[in-house]
Amino acid sequence: MDAVLIAGDCFDDVAVGDDTLRRFKVALESFTGPWVLLPGNHDPAIAESPWSRLRRLPLPANIIIADEPKPIKMGDNAVILPAPLRRRRDVADLTEWFDTEPTDDNLIRIGLAHGSVREILPEGSEVANPIARNRADRARLDYLALGDWHGRFKISERAWYSGAPEPDRFRANESGFVLDVTIEHHGSVPRIEIIPTAAYRWIERLIEIVPGGADGIRSALGAAEADFECLLLRLKLEGTTDLATRVAVAEELEDIRSRVFYLEAHESGLTLQPTQDDLDAIDTAGFVRIAMNRLREKLGGPEADNARRALALLYGLHHRSGS
Repeated sequence: MDAVLIAGDCFDDVAVGDDTLRRFKVALESFTGPWVLLPGNHDPAIAESPWSRLRRLPLPANIIIADEPKPIKMGDNAVILPAPLRRRRDVADLTEWFDTEPTDDNLIRIGLAHGSVREILPEGSEVANPIARNRADRARLDYLALGDWHGRFKISERAWYSGAPEPDRFRANESGFVLDVTIEHHGSVPRIEIIPTAAYRWIERLIEIVPGGADGIRSALGAAEADFECLLLRLKLEGTTDLATRVAVAEELEDIRSRVFYLEAHESGLTLQPTQDDLDAIDTAGFVRIAMNRLREKLGGPEADNARRALALLYGLHHRSGS
């Protein structure tokens, strides 16, 4: 039997709107087989939760909410042992009951859990909701489907984190996939196929800016123009630039911002070094010329940083006005 297992965090929070719940229900209609949905730490099975509210819609029979720690029979050849979270954090290992739960010898045993496998996950993973690292072996599981870590991660040949089907942060943690798991019979080693599903790409880049090099920002992204609308970018710019380049960088960033899904630009690493050509280009008179000359005199002193920023502002205003 084919089934889709979601190991927690279908929803980011328990406080979701009715429209979100109805859209969620509609989104599941494309697959008519069983959906087995486990409450996770973001959407635990508390008294009033997305799960209790979903049941009021009502739900079709193929949507199974695994909010109780009891076996779920899947046809004639498999059983799912779920470990739902009933609070956001739990100090107990909720998968422990898998070890002693009896099932028929011919049934494929599948565990479904949401938490942190201790001493296995990379540093910084969730410390609550512990799961024994050898749970699959101790509970005679053919497969243990895990959630909480948002990236794909292999614990053993019988235990995997599938990760989130879409990346949700700037982190290289192998997210944006689902796992197609095939189990022939109880005791056989599962076959795992990794299937990419992400529509959006999260990209971080450190870009060195040199005078006249504003056009290097786009080429450093390594993305086709047609893909820009599906990009989330975090750019860190470094280097020493003249004022003309600094203005060109700002214009390039604004153009990119209008094309991508999201842009986060960090420009504190850019050092402004006005050239004589920059200053001569600000062809003005009166008090503006007097102010500019005074700022030029400060470029070699303790107020040089403020003077550079002020000159950059003057240059930008002059550039935009077309004077």
